[in-house]
Amino acid sequence: MSMSMAKNTRACCLLLLRLLALAATVTAAIVMGTSHEITTFFNIKLEAKFQYTPAFVFFLIVNAVGGVYTLLVLFIPRFNNSVSSFIILMDLVVTMFLVSAISAAGAVSQVGKKGNEHAGWLPICGQTPEFCDHVMGALISAFVGVLIYFVLLLHTIYSNIFSPLLT
Repeated sequence: MSMSMAKNTRACCLLLLRLLALAATVTAAIVMGTSHEITTFFNIKLEAKFQYTPAFVFFLIVNAVGGVYTLLVLFIPRFNNSVSSFIILMDLVVTMFLVSAISAAGAVSQVGKKGNEHAGWLPICGQTPEFCDHVMGALISAFVGVLIYFVLLLHTIYSNIFSPLLT
């Protein structure tokens, strides 16, 4: 394979990965942002919204910022190594923030699903299944986004650091 063809293949691969990461993070933010349910349980009005949980708010903000960052990177030309190095560093930072947001939201959603007997916290997913389904969908989408970012990181690190050393 010629050098320019390999470069074009890498560029197409990076573009596809970034578009998939953009779709996953924006979808996670939208699904979390639309998670809301009002129900009545024993004549008590129960309202579940993502805004009531700081971990869910953090999750939405991180996924939205990750989506905006990915969109911006699509328009940055990569002419020199310093820009590529900065993008690799920022990809790593975004990936770490996404992992932390998924971890925090996943822990809170686990308490919402199972409750905590020792603390006296009751599970709410039996009363608000639509809300819990939205949260689960957002977590799955964000997890897919993290996997794509991980592949993207491996690809950019290999193509920018190891590939030149091996040729």
